[in-house]
Order: sequence, then structure tokens, then C-alpha cells
Amino acid sequence: MEQARLFRRRFLPDELIELKDDRILSLSEDILITQWNVLKPRKDIASGISAYFIRQGVKVSKIYDSMQHLVYWYCDIIDTEIDSEQNIYTFNDLLIDVLVFPDGHVEVVDMDEFADTMEKNILDKKTCILALRHTNDLLSLIYAGKFSQMTDYIEKAEKELHTLS
Repeated sequence: MEQARLFRRRFLPDELIELKDDRILSLSEDILITQWNVLKPRKDIASGISAYFIRQGVKVSKIYDSMQHLVYWYCDIIDTEIDSEQNIYTFNDLLIDVLVFPDGHVEVVDMDEFADTMEKNILDKKTCILALRHTNDLLSLIYAGKFSQMTDYIEKAEKELHTLS
């Protein structure tokens, strides 16, 4: 089967970008793990490894700076469209993000952007409800001390990468 093609859709600004440089490390029915470098150069972050939890509607990324130090875990709330015939995955960024810092501090960000999309009817009611439920489920997991249920997939992928190099 042909290599899967990955796309990220943002609603603010409205854009669809092919993640052609992302390296797929593993792909199952529910979880996709990729390694990537930032699309646009930044001073604060340089690269990362992401796990897309398709059913849970969450992308968890381990974010590194240019010295390969952990900056934070960045969690995007997403909705995934899969075109099985063309092997295309489109990850719709639902704007709400959760950051988990190395010291355990948690921040929920971009709620203002989410509100803007609701106000402008960019996202329908069903999608907004889905985004809020996925955010609640993720925060419940984090607050229960079970975030490792998601991050362990990335840690395992990293170990496999290091044993290959």
C-alpha cells in the first residue's frame, strides 16, 4: 500500500497544509505516530514526535527546542477525516490546545480562537461539542495522573528510534 499522506487543516486562519516532511513512525487503525521538524523556523521549538489518537480526538506532541530538550507536551484537539481509498488523513485542528510542562503545570490555551470560530459559525454545533468533550476527556486523564497512557506511545517510539541510530 502507498505511504499515507497527511494534512493539517486550520480554521483560523483557513488553511490546508500537507505534512509532506513528517516521517510516519507507525500507523494503526487508531494511532499514528510521526516525527517532524517545525514548518516555519522558530526560536522556542525545533522538532517533535506526535501521536495522533484518532478516536479520542487528540494529538499529543513531545516538543523539543534546538538543543533537543523537552519544552512541553502540546496537545491539539482534533477531528480526523480518513480517505481510505487514497490513504489520506486530514487532521482538523479544533483550536483548543492543552500544554503539559515538564514540572506538571497544565495550561489550556486558544479558547479565544475557539470562541471566535463559534461566534463566526466556522465550526458547526456538533463539532464544537465534540471539541469540548475531547478536551474534557483529555483534562480528566491528565488530572487523574494517567497522561502517560498517551505519552508512553511517544516514549516507546523514541526508544525505537534511538536503538536504530
